Amino acid sequence: MANLFATKPLDKLLEESKEVGEHSLKRSLGPLNLIALGIGAIIGAGLFVRTAAAIADRAGPSVVLAFLVAGIGCAFAGLCYAEFASMIPVAGSAYTYSYATMGELVAWIIGWDLILEYAVAAATVAIAWSEYANRVLDWFGMKIPYQWTHSPFEADPVSGVSGMMNIPAVIILLLLSLLLIRGTKESAFVNGIIVVVKTAIVLLFIGIGWSFINPANHTPFIPDAATYTTPQGITHAYGGIMGILGAAGVVFFAFIGFDAVSTAAQEARNPKRDMPIGILGSLGLCTVLYVLFAYVLSGVATVEDFRSTGREASVAFAITKYMEGYEWLSRAVTVAILAGFSSVILVMLLGQSRVFFSMSRDGLVPPVFAQVHPKFRTPHKSSMIIFLFTGTFAAFVPADVSGEMTSIGTLFAFILVCAGVWILRVRRPDVERGFRVPAAPLVATLGIITCGAMIYGLGWTNWMRLIVWLAIGIAVYFAYGKKHSRLNAPPPEMPEGIKLSN
Repeated sequence: MANLFATKPLDKLLEESKEVGEHSLKRSLGPLNLIALGIGAIIGAGLFVRTAAAIADRAGPSVVLAFLVAGIGCAFAGLCYAEFASMIPVAGSAYTYSYATMGELVAWIIGWDLILEYAVAAATVAIAWSEYANRVLDWFGMKIPYQWTHSPFEADPVSGVSGMMNIPAVIILLLLSLLLIRGTKESAFVNGIIVVVKTAIVLLFIGIGWSFINPANHTPFIPDAATYTTPQGITHAYGGIMGILGAAGVVFFAFIGFDAVSTAAQEARNPKRDMPIGILGSLGLCTVLYVLFAYVLSGVATVEDFRSTGREASVAFAITKYMEGYEWLSRAVTVAILAGFSSVILVMLLGQSRVFFSMSRDGLVPPVFAQVHPKFRTPHKSSMIIFLFTGTFAAFVPADVSGEMTSIGTLFAFILVCAGVWILRVRRPDVERGFRVPAAPLVATLGIITCGAMIYGLGWTNWMRLIVWLAIGIAVYFAYGKKHSRLNAPPPEMPEGIKLSN
């Protein structure tokens, strides 16, 4: 059993981070690229879609406080991520950090868990992208039929038509996967353009929408504790402390992405300086925008709006119904949301391929995930395999199920990262750290408590989904990962074209 908790030596990790050549990842990203990468991942489906769900089902106008709770939890975790990323500038994010601090089994669990954060999140956002893309097509009389934009588990409440397959979601996943294969720098350039557009639209909505806030919609600001049952028959705690915590767990999806910056550590030009800037800079800017955005959206439209016709395309709905004369803004928001969703999917796919790249080099997943394209120097085969998984998920699974699975999986990852920083401070105080978490034991503890509280607020159905997912992952580890681990066994024979560090 001891081998299950063997840790990967830090010296080996640091050696991998210095590796150069045709089989290594290209260092091409500076601090501004990384901040843009973080904002690109953060501002997207969470803000434009999950905010309305949190208002309707959990917290009403106190969703503003839920964003603060989620932001605080992410800040604690972000500080821990920044220390790890400056100390271990290797692709792999929380998986790599856990391997260095808590051992192989925990690293496998977190690597498997990160599939929820990256691959499932990419599929979830692709589903939302499909909805908005169809809205744009409808402007030109080219709307795609319901059955080809929804999963088989969904039915149109008006016509009763059942979904069959979400084709637009699959198409956008394929296009962005091909872009990632072309190169990280090229992907970052496209992402940077999208970030400017969607941030401008968020600022426009806040600035113009502020004068349309109805104070009655913010009264009471924290609704009395009660329960609310959705049209699908799911009951949630509404209002009060539990409503805010539950809403924090829901809107937490809006913050997912800042840690994806850490997965690109091996492609940063100066990771010890740039990684903390990229992680904390993107998180801080987005938290301010989120609080202001949530305050305006919950003030412009009513809770009942978001429980009915305003639940889908909520921002465009609020503008059209309550902000007379600004239909142009409604359309601009729709286009910006499409672009924003695209950048989120791009960064999520990037994060997942880099996690599998690291796991493959360790022998825990098949070697195909570590193969690097001879020209573009990106993990091209890994990207296509991930597309097949995310495309299948997006085509046949409803977004409501995948969204909360992503949130709880990411919260669990954050808890392990917070614990890992504390553990490594005790075990390896001698290792150079480009960035140090201030008051590390306190910050790590508060991060664990805050993220744990949000997991509690998400309810038992999501706890069970996480437990089942992790149980499947452990079975896969013992069936494949443990037998092929390079740390605990002789390295297997690898196909030509893969370089393994010694």
